Amino acid sequence: MYIDLIAGARPNFMKIAPIIDAIKAAKEKGTDIDFRLVHTGQHYDKNMSGSFFEQLGIPAPDVNLGAGGGTQAEQTAAIMTGYEKLLMEKPSDLCLVVGDVTSTMACAITAQKMHIPVAHVEAGIRSGDWKMPEEINRLATDAVTNYFFTTSEIANENLRKSGVEDDRIFYVGNTMIDTLLKHRSRFQKPAVWDEVGLVEGNYLVMTLHRPSNVDEEENLKSLMDEIIANTKDLPLVFPVHPRTAKMLNNLGISHERLHMVEPLGYLEFNYLVERSKAVITDSGGITEETTVMGVPCMTLRDSTERPETITIGTNELLGVNPDAIQPALEKLFAGEWKKGGIPEMWDGKTSGRIVEHLIELLNK
Repeated sequence: MYIDLIAGARPNFMKIAPIIDAIKAAKEKGTDIDFRLVHTGQHYDKNMSGSFFEQLGIPAPDVNLGAGGGTQAEQTAAIMTGYEKLLMEKPSDLCLVVGDVTSTMACAITAQKMHIPVAHVEAGIRSGDWKMPEEINRLATDAVTNYFFTTSEIANENLRKSGVEDDRIFYVGNTMIDTLLKHRSRFQKPAVWDEVGLVEGNYLVMTLHRPSNVDEEENLKSLMDEIIANTKDLPLVFPVHPRTAKMLNNLGISHERLHMVEPLGYLEFNYLVERSKAVITDSGGITEETTVMGVPCMTLRDSTERPETITIGTNELLGVNPDAIQPALEKLFAGEWKKGGIPEMWDGKTSGRIVEHLIELLNK
């Protein structure tokens, strides 16, 4: 049994790392199973260098398709062309894709057209917002998927509503949490901790990357002004992409409490998150991690594909209107933020469940 593991962006590798561990563990027990780690090259990130793979125990990719950048259509075409060539040279028994990036959709379609079954990890999650490229990727991927591995009962129901039979849906949990729990004891203090003199529970972490937040200058300025004005005397640590940093500088946004730093490694970033008073973000994955670590989280988006982080966890959806920031922060500082809980099966054992199902399915 030979499985392609597809990754194209940094979060994909975090989701695939524990699956690699589970496959290796099954192989060591004598199971006929092996994998090929395929990096599509969708994103080049200097922080995805050897240190990132070393931190998470990820082997070097077996193949890099080198898709690179370009428009979404150009990137999709490059990934599909590269993966098709790879499958023609050496087909696999299964294509396993994770998440919702362009690589997920492109490789799923390519594999299915070459009669190779597709498994989708994080299947069935939906934001309902078709303006997000990720939502289109989710819908297209699930339309050609054979086996659906889900993180929540909400995702299961989304799939059922679209006509997927129960015997193809496997509620297994969240591989991102497998990675988080495995490495939690190894979180590393980043340089900014001592440089700024941070104190546990007495600072906030920020991340912003969605175009709706960072590409519209007036909105970005309003968001930042509201955050700075309503965070009392607490430091704000903002690991920021260079493009966003340039925009913030152009807008003249600076403050003695605002500390813009380079993007951080996985272990360093989560060290900060775990010890923060709260996180302000527009990321989906971070809301899962804050939920498990019990850290208050405010999401600057109008919709989320991870509603369990709100109904069960520590996350609240504020929208993109800057006026929502002040009341949310007042609630936080009044000690009235919800405690939250951890969703079912977010227990660090998801990848083992996935591999058990794959062995059973592929040996039928």
